[in-house]
Amino acid sequence: MSTWARAGLRDYRGDLAALLAGGILPLAFAPFFLYPLALLSLLVLFISWQGVTPRQAFRRGFLFGLGLFGVGVSWVFVAIHEFGQASPLLAGLMTFGFVAFLTLILAVWGWGIKKITGPEFSATDYILLLPVGWLAFEWFKAWFLTGFPWLEIGTAQIDGPLAGMVPIIGINGISWLVALMAGLLAAALVLKKYWPVLVTVGLVLTSMVLQPFNWSQPVSEPFKATLIQGNVDQAIKWDRQQLRNTLQLYQQLTLENLDADLVVWPENAATAFYHQLEASYLAPLADKVASENTDVLLGLPVADEDSDAYYNSMAVIGESRGFYHKRHLVPFGDYVPLDSLRGLIAFFDLPMSGFRPGPQQQPLLQAAGQPVGISICYEDAFSDEVLSTLPEATYLVNATNNAWYGDSFAPHQHLQISRSRALETGRPVVRATTNGISALIDHKGRIQSQTPQFEQAVLNGEVQPRQGQTPYAATAPWLMWLLVVILLGLWWWLRTSRERR
Repeated sequence: MSTWARAGLRDYRGDLAALLAGGILPLAFAPFFLYPLALLSLLVLFISWQGVTPRQAFRRGFLFGLGLFGVGVSWVFVAIHEFGQASPLLAGLMTFGFVAFLTLILAVWGWGIKKITGPEFSATDYILLLPVGWLAFEWFKAWFLTGFPWLEIGTAQIDGPLAGMVPIIGINGISWLVALMAGLLAAALVLKKYWPVLVTVGLVLTSMVLQPFNWSQPVSEPFKATLIQGNVDQAIKWDRQQLRNTLQLYQQLTLENLDADLVVWPENAATAFYHQLEASYLAPLADKVASENTDVLLGLPVADEDSDAYYNSMAVIGESRGFYHKRHLVPFGDYVPLDSLRGLIAFFDLPMSGFRPGPQQQPLLQAAGQPVGISICYEDAFSDEVLSTLPEATYLVNATNNAWYGDSFAPHQHLQISRSRALETGRPVVRATTNGISALIDHKGRIQSQTPQFEQAVLNGEVQPRQGQTPYAATAPWLMWLLVVILLGLWWWLRTSRERR
C-alpha cells in the first residue's frame, strides 16, 4: 500500500476526508450536474476504510453519510419549517434526526464490511465486495420503512458517459458500476495495480458506444400535450376561499388549450373531492373537452363510496374516463404514521394527510388515445413501480407538488429522477408540477422543454408514444439479483482460495 494512504488516512485526516467526500457527493446531482464527483467521492470513502478497525469504519461511514445527506436532503428542513410551521430549532432537530437515521445505515454497512474483510482490503474486496455492498445499501435504503430512494448515485450519471448502460442495468446498476469503478481505481492506487485503470476506461468506452442505441420504437403519431402549472401558493392552497379561484384558473387555462390532445394538471390541483365537483364542475368540463377530442388528466382527492377512505388520485376526463390512485404514500405528507402524533405540532396535522394507498394492481388509464403509466409525486423515485406499467404503457406521466420544498435542491433532484425513469424505460415522460419544474422529457431522458419555477406557466409540446422494452425493463430486478449472487460467489471463492494458499 502506498505511503500516503497508510500515513494520511489512518488518523484524523481520514475522518475529515470521509466527511468532505460525503459533502461533495450531492454536487454530482442536479442542479450542479458535476457527475464525476460521485466517482471521486466513493473512491475517497473506500480508501478511508483501508487499514482501519470496524469501529473506525463505522465512524467514517457515519461522517460520510452526514455530509451526503446533510447537504443532499437539506430541503427536508424547508418542508418542516416553512410549510409545516415548525420552529427553526424543532425543524432543525427533526431534519437532523432524519439525516442521522439514513447515516446510521451507512455507518453500520461500513462496520459490517470491515468485520468481514479485516483491516486490509484485498483487490477482490475493492472490486467485488465493496461495489456490491454499495448496491445493497441503496436497495435497503429504498425499501426500509417504506423506502427513500433519493440520491441514488446512478441518477447523477444520466448526463455522463455511463448513460448508455442505464437501459440495460438500470439506475441501481449504474450505482454499482460507479462503485465498481471507484473500487478499481482504489485498488490501483492503494495496491499499486495498474490493470484496473484499463478496465475502468473500458467500461466507460463501452457505455459510450451504447448511448445512441434505441431500445424502444415509436408507435402511432405524436400527440400534443399541454401542462398547466398553476403556481397556487402552498400556504393557501387548501383554504376553502381559494378553491373557487383555483378551479377557475385551471378551467380557463384548459379551455385556452383545447387544440391539445392531452392537458395535464399537477398533483391535487383541484382541492376538493371528486364527488363534490363532479356535477357542477367536472362533468361540464368533460363534455366541453370531449367535444374537442381532448383528454384532461387532473390531480384531486377521491373518496371511497363504501368507506371513509380517500385517495390521492389522478382522474382522466374527456374522451376517456378513469382513475389512478396513488399506491406509495409519503409519510407525513400523504399520511401520519401514528395518529397519536396528530396535534403535537402543525407538521403532524397538515391538510389532507390521511390518504389511503391505492390498490397495487390498477388498470392503465387511456389518455390521448394511448395507455399511460402514471405516478404521483415521488412514486417515480421507485423504479420497480414505474416498470410495473410496462410494456403496455406507451408514455409516462408524473404529477407532483414540489411546492413543499421551496427554492431548494429537491425540485431539481426530482426532475433528474423523472429523467432517469425515461431513460430506464425508453418512454417519454410528461411531468406536471404545481410550481415548477414541469417538463416534457423524451425517451432518452433529455428535456425537450420545461417551465421556470415559481411562475404560472403553460407548457406545450409533442409527445411521441413508444413501444417495446429496454433490457432492464424486461429483466428487472432479476438481472441485478443474479449479478449480485455471481459476484458475491466469486468473491467468496477467491477469498477462501487465498486463505487456503
